Amino acid sequence: MTTTVTVKGQVTLPKEVRDAVGIRPGDRVDVRATAAGAVIIEKPGTMSDYKKRLYEVAKRRTIRGMTTDEIMRLTRGDPDDDYK
Repeated sequence: MTTTVTVKGQVTLPKEVRDAVGIRPGDRVDVRATAAGAVIIEKPGTMSDYKKRLYEVAKRRTIRGMTTDEIMRLTRGDPDDDYK
């Protein structure tokens, strides 16, 4: 969907987009730019809820309690052996 930026810098979010995420007149939204040049518009707290869920999943998905260094040694070998 394409929309136009007004001379005041305003953008109208298409109805389908507003309906899809539940944005209603008078709601506040967070707006941020990404390193890739995209603009993200979301309801406040959406990202923190996402991060919270992500961390909960990460806690359940441990790999036998191994550290990152242990996993790297397991998959790539001991880097100290490269200099022998």
